[in-house]
Amino acid sequence: QVHLVESGGGLVQPGGSLRLSCVVSGFTSEYYSVGWFRQAAGKEREGVACVSRSSGSVYYEDSVKGRFTISRDIAKNTVYLQMNSLKPEDTAVYSCAAERAYTCSSSLGFYNYWGQGTQVTVSS
Repeated sequence: QVHLVESGGGLVQPGGSLRLSCVVSGFTSEYYSVGWFRQAAGKEREGVACVSRSSGSVYYEDSVKGRFTISRDIAKNTVYLQMNSLKPEDTAVYSCAAERAYTCSSSLGFYNYWGQGTQVTVSS
């Protein structure tokens, strides 16, 4: 059974940084892609970034380009989302999702496996 567990959320001041982690277990091979999504209060969930197994396919939502970096450690079955220059509008519950695929996608429907999410609050 596939499980995803996020960690690293918290409260940070504007301009600060956080690194989210998503530990993936249960896949029988390494060929899966991972996406990070976020949902702010009263808004729909949106794709933030995703990475394919080989890291050859990477996507960033326009508002986070240049500030967020997605990476993965195959040996640790972990995908990271480094978030720098955080803004109040980045406040949301961040979730990771995974799917058996060679490419990744920012679409919610692409993924069958989801974590519970971690709260990120950017406030002074």
